[in-house]
Amino acid sequence: MIERRDLLIGGACFAAVGLGAALRPSRRLSLLSAAKLGPLIPRRVGRWQARNTAELIVPQIPGSLADRLYSETVAQIYEPIDRAGPAIMLLIAYGATQSDLLQLHRPESCYPALGFALEERHFTNLSLPADDPVPAVALTATTSTRTEDIVYWTRLGEYLPRTAAEQRLARFRTALNGVVADGVLVRASLLRNRDGPAQFKVLAGFLTDLVKAMPAADRKVLVGTSRAKRMYKG
Repeated sequence: MIERRDLLIGGACFAAVGLGAALRPSRRLSLLSAAKLGPLIPRRVGRWQARNTAELIVPQIPGSLADRLYSETVAQIYEPIDRAGPAIMLLIAYGATQSDLLQLHRPESCYPALGFALEERHFTNLSLPADDPVPAVALTATTSTRTEDIVYWTRLGEYLPRTAAEQRLARFRTALNGVVADGVLVRASLLRNRDGPAQFKVLAGFLTDLVKAMPAADRKVLVGTSRAKRMYKG
């Protein structure tokens, strides 16, 4: 005779199998309409102009973690056209597949791994036309010789998660819909004197200008479809 406990255990096992099948992605979602992201990123952003430099080239080592995580990385230095103010470092990392094994790495984990201490961190919103802000994170990373202010955001499918927990939830929601989504991390940073004021507003203004300077049809790869459409209408 089958005991009730065995039925419960068996039922739980079948439920787990069913859930696993339901979470098995059946299609991909990519908001990158072009073959490459790099050509879509403008060299003129507001009052900043991209410098012709190889300083921020990110090498792709076959088989490395970065090579597996990201399909493409765009790195560039932008300088104020009037030479008034610091240069801004832009890094955009795009991954065609976001899963439990392959997912965007946030600066909160990357910078400490490189020996930086995180001294300040808070949430912020980047203002876009049509009153549809982008949820972003501002933080300061320091070493004994370097102080770097950073503003960044991430997109996973149509979600813009601000924390690792939100990122896991976004991945779960897309999986429930049978989707493997793409993802992007957009990060701007600059160096400043340790005793000087934080430059988060400068970085936020640069990133806002970056999105506005992109072709309207391609902004979705950075901010998602709905924000891009409302921005276009606005």
